[in-house]
Amino acid sequence: MFKLKYNMGQFVNIKFLTFTFLTVTISFFGCNDDDVNPNYEAGSNEAINGWIYDQMEIYYYWENELPAKKTSDLNPEDYFGSLINSQDRFSWIQPNYQELLNSLQGVNKEAGYEYTLYQDASLPGSVFGQITYVKKNSPASGKDLKRGDLFREINGTSLNLDNYLQLIRSTNENHTLKLSRHNDSTEVFESIGTLDFNTIEFAENPNFLDTVYTINNKKIGYYIYNFFALGSNENDGAYEMEMNMVFQKFKQEGIQHLILDLRYNSGGAESATIDLASHIGSNITTEDIFVKRDFNNFLNDYYIKEFGESALVRKFEPKPDNIGGLLENQSVIILTSSRSASASELLINGLLPYMDVFLIGDKTVGKNVGSFSLYDEDDTRNNWGIQPIVTKSFNSLEQSDYGTGFIPNIELKDNILVKKELGDVNELLLARAIQELTGVVAKERQILRQQSAEEIYSSLETKRSFGIYTIELPTLN
Repeated sequence: MFKLKYNMGQFVNIKFLTFTFLTVTISFFGCNDDDVNPNYEAGSNEAINGWIYDQMEIYYYWENELPAKKTSDLNPEDYFGSLINSQDRFSWIQPNYQELLNSLQGVNKEAGYEYTLYQDASLPGSVFGQITYVKKNSPASGKDLKRGDLFREINGTSLNLDNYLQLIRSTNENHTLKLSRHNDSTEVFESIGTLDFNTIEFAENPNFLDTVYTINNKKIGYYIYNFFALGSNENDGAYEMEMNMVFQKFKQEGIQHLILDLRYNSGGAESATIDLASHIGSNITTEDIFVKRDFNNFLNDYYIKEFGESALVRKFEPKPDNIGGLLENQSVIILTSSRSASASELLINGLLPYMDVFLIGDKTVGKNVGSFSLYDEDDTRNNWGIQPIVTKSFNSLEQSDYGTGFIPNIELKDNILVKKELGDVNELLLARAIQELTGVVAKERQILRQQSAEEIYSSLETKRSFGIYTIELPTLN
């Protein structure tokens, strides 16, 4: 027996020999001797790889194209890689499944800041980093660290194209950054010294910022949401409750427009995605479909047989603080980046049949498939967890054509080196969204004339939550 983890934090036990499932599995798995696992030593590569194959054969979206099952003593990571379909960019395996589960809830060992790395055009071969945001209540939030600060050294070593990957790995432990900050008066970056950072197991709150602006007699709600999760663990709904309060405030203040900032949101749980969509959608009811899901042939047939066609769809939820009816022209502006992925794209696609979704920023990643976490309970020496792609997502109009990403209505990269704090009405992407709604041009438009740089890396890419869309399934008996 093993456990299937899905994103509401609940667990479903899969018992393959129960009566209701037996009639399906006999014909699916067959009975020839080649399919029977030998009694390999618990925790051995052969035992772990056999377990991996068995799960992929049931759940993997491309299971009909899996190679024939063969005994293998390969490292499990290499074995898992040998099963991955050429169309699959997103399945992964992790040596410690608990770390996998934690990361999907935004729990990581870190200091509490995100950054982007750029190639230094003024010094060939050199690299520098820039702080994109500092997380609330993290170790970094107690330091003199701000969005836009630059660093060229980690632990006293200068970053370059040859060593930056090694150096950024060291930020998972206690480390130092040598920092500089833009002086608006002198218009140059000036050294602010070296700061020490401690790392802890930190649970990031995705509800980063919410506020209401009144500009040209228009009330505009602004909400930065950095990943999709209901809480910091499977039994915690604190983030969901906080989101409810955000939209309660928006509704009470009578906002006419919403700017949703997902540029640092690379995915998360389907349940939290539906939660947010249900707060925003215009003219929606609990009978309206948010997402349709396609599984492999076996699972499609099984779910329909056991639960009916409704098992393949998820609908909007009732939200007393839904603001869709307040929004002018039934429209929402969403800010995106090249790291907006998966569940963020699911939200965009799911809302499109019901309202005008206007994108400002950079082209999104392009992930229209979802996964869930699998790990082995029977073999206590098997700590591996796998996150295979199991489904492709469609909206209520059967659209799923964002596999190469959504192209914004207004393309605007957030790679200007002089950055305003998030929430500042002169901040690059927010200012452009406000201009679109009100016609008011930011006073500090000189920011557009500041130097931009070529991105080569983002700390968001190191998170296991990057590009994740975890799903919720009907209970299997």
